Amino acid sequence: MYDQIRDKVPFSFEELGEQNVKNIALPVRVYALRQEAVAEPPAPSAPAAPPISQPAVAPRLSIVVLPFANLSNDPDQQYFADGVTEDLTTDLSRLPGMLVISRNTAFTFRNKSIDTRQIGRELCVRYVLEGSVRLSGNQVRVNVQLIDAETDTHLWAERFNGDTSDLLALQDDITNRIANALDVELIAAEVARPTENPDALDYILRGRAAFLKPNSRDADAEIISWCERTLALDPQSVDAMSLLAHALVRRVDSNMTDSAAADMARANGLVDRALATSPRSGHPHHVKGMVWEMQHRLEEAILEYETSLSVNRNSVWSLHHLALCKLLVGSIEEVIPLYQQAIRLSPREPRIGWWYRAIGAVHLLQSRINEAIVWLEKARNDIPAVAAVRSNLASAYALKGETERAAAELTEARRLSGDDRYSSITRLRAARYFGVPKIQALHEATYFAGLRLAGMPEE
Repeated sequence: MYDQIRDKVPFSFEELGEQNVKNIALPVRVYALRQEAVAEPPAPSAPAAPPISQPAVAPRLSIVVLPFANLSNDPDQQYFADGVTEDLTTDLSRLPGMLVISRNTAFTFRNKSIDTRQIGRELCVRYVLEGSVRLSGNQVRVNVQLIDAETDTHLWAERFNGDTSDLLALQDDITNRIANALDVELIAAEVARPTENPDALDYILRGRAAFLKPNSRDADAEIISWCERTLALDPQSVDAMSLLAHALVRRVDSNMTDSAAADMARANGLVDRALATSPRSGHPHHVKGMVWEMQHRLEEAILEYETSLSVNRNSVWSLHHLALCKLLVGSIEEVIPLYQQAIRLSPREPRIGWWYRAIGAVHLLQSRINEAIVWLEKARNDIPAVAAVRSNLASAYALKGETERAAAELTEARRLSGDDRYSSITRLRAARYFGVPKIQALHEATYFAGLRLAGMPEE
């Protein structure tokens, strides 16, 4: 049949592909035949082409973003709902290991009432994201739901509100926040699934889930274990190399290792291998930035964090470390806006207390003591076992004249610390880098001055 019509259409079948050719509507003539005139059909000269088969099991971390419904009274506002859909499709595709159905395919389901499980089977995806947009006056509300396509159960739902004074900025803000929330939710959903035959991806997802736990020696050991299992199955896994290097650097930075030099050397080797394998991946650039930061090569670290953000604008921990480096090189005025951006992007970040602590520390350095205490107390509520939060609070309370509370926080900092850095000003100065002379001077005038008032001796 294809040969008979090949010359009668203005395109090539090779360009369309067989599956699309079968969907072409062509004029057909129908004749009535006498039964006695019908001969036995000839045997086919070639076997029929087999149907295109879909994978039996949907890939892990596979999702389709269905077109968001426009619930506004004005149909002209459809562009905003479509923009949210398209931006989410793009942002989710940046997440490691994520398979996202293309926008063109997803939009074929617009205004169709189709069972979620049917969509999952047709597109071979595990998850469906759907939502709606309602604009009313100068306010917009976006509702979004994550659905398990295998069971048609709702896994997560959220509502986002905003002002329409700058719709493009609002669209960016909403899509970025949804993408960050989904990164956490999808990892949790995948790790919760029973797995009969664990593979490299299963192990790396479990490592990523462990990374979301509060920072501790046990959490770091768990991450390292899952990553090493992954590399045993897939020695070239960029995700495993990057996450393992990240865990090694993090435990050195948190003073939670007994082999700091060996951990840093191994981390540097792993991240260099990851970058050589996949130079455009964001996470290896982030970890390389951490390596430079630990070596006080801050300008090089800043370049790596900015590269990470150019690959994935939603990398909130690249924002965190970029802000730290900006502080240490003297650009203190840029620090709090970077943390505010991270909090806006990921307001339910499991380790958000680190950002609160950094904002409080900057307020302390700029002698805004009351603001510092507000943020540092929020940090203490979120990450109570972090010694640095307690030492910052000790300084802030002392500068405000609350010496008893200051002394109690200093005692707790000493108890929580893995070394003797909080035993004296001299040891604390030697334990970490406090930045360029401008920032060192601010520490002397505020942080160290408060610690002396809290009872920390000079030697």
